Parts: sequence; structure tokens; C-alpha cells
Amino acid sequence: MFINMSWKGNLAFEAETESWHRILLDAKREVGGEDKGPRPMEVLLVSLAGCTAMDVASILKKKRVNLQDMTVKIDAKQALQHPKYFTKIDVEFNFVGKDIKEEDVKQAIELSKDKYCSVSVMLKEKAEISYRWNIVNL
Repeated sequence: MFINMSWKGNLAFEAETESWHRILLDAKREVGGEDKGPRPMEVLLVSLAGCTAMDVASILKKKRVNLQDMTVKIDAKQALQHPKYFTKIDVEFNFVGKDIKEEDVKQAIELSKDKYCSVSVMLKEKAEISYRWNIVNL
């Protein structure tokens, strides 16, 4: 896997991924950026949410769960001193569907966090990651 990063002036950089997608990163104004895009640590949380959400959706699909909507919210705390790595990450899933079973959701999340999501496996080396979920059956 590879990316190319190019400077766009000041503290803004554009990443081009191996799959030809582009992401503009920038710093907040308080530290000299122009706020043209998300910060790298925000993108890291997006990567965690995306990785685990894709795993969970795929696992639930294989279990033939009638999932109609799913959201993932993450709240994270960073160390106060540099490097300001994540120390605590709370991941909240919200599922909407028909006849969604608690045990199917729990198993899907556990498989993602422990086996399939490479982002969570890397992050849990430094951060305490907790998972919770809500199910709304229609």
C-alpha cells in the first residue's frame, strides 16, 4: 500500500491514495493552518470508524441480519503532552433494522476489534478502546 503527499502551501497537504482518492489535510488556524481540511488525528479516527464499520456491516450481512441503517460515533481523548496520541477511544454503534439480535451484533463487533480491523489492532497498543452499541428494531 502506498500514498503520495504533496504540499499545498502553508500547513495544507493533499494525499493521493493507492486507489486514486484524494484527501486534503490541514491544521487549525490557532496553530498556523487555514482549516481547509481535517487534521491527521481526525483522519485516524475516521479510519478506525470506517474499518470497524465495514467489518461489522460485512459480518452482519453474512449472518443475514436485516440491517437498514448503521452509524458509528467516536469520542477520543488525547495525551496532554507531545506526542498527543490517543489515550482513550469510545466507539458507539447505532443499528436500525428488523429482528437484529444482540448476540449477532456483539459477535460482529468483537471479530472486528480483535481480528479484522487492522486500525483498531494498532491503536489498542496505546489507547484504551471501548465499544458499545444500541439496537433499534423496527
